[in-house]
Amino acid sequence: MLIRIVKLTFKPENIPSFEQIFDESKNRILAFEGCNRVDLYRDIDNPNIFFTYSLWEKEGDLENYRNSDFFKEVWAHTKKLFSDRAEAWSVNKVQSTNPY
Repeated sequence: MLIRIVKLTFKPENIPSFEQIFDESKNRILAFEGCNRVDLYRDIDNPNIFFTYSLWEKEGDLENYRNSDFFKEVWAHTKKLFSDRAEAWSVNKVQSTNPY
């Protein structure tokens, strides 16, 4: 299982546009082969910062998504809304008290 965490920082006036993009995209992302979960989180101290958290069966599934026309289109619209460069991490769970 691969976990993908992406930090996104938006201009305040662009947050509603991003939330709409995410809402319209989340089910299509989840429909990609190997995607088991897609969540959106918002920073408590800085409401301009969001994190996406997604679970993938394997790295190849994530790469297929990232190379898709759908991702390229959504990313092109989303990155226009940023106030800072996105950061991303792919990680594996080492230990957890939660089965997810």
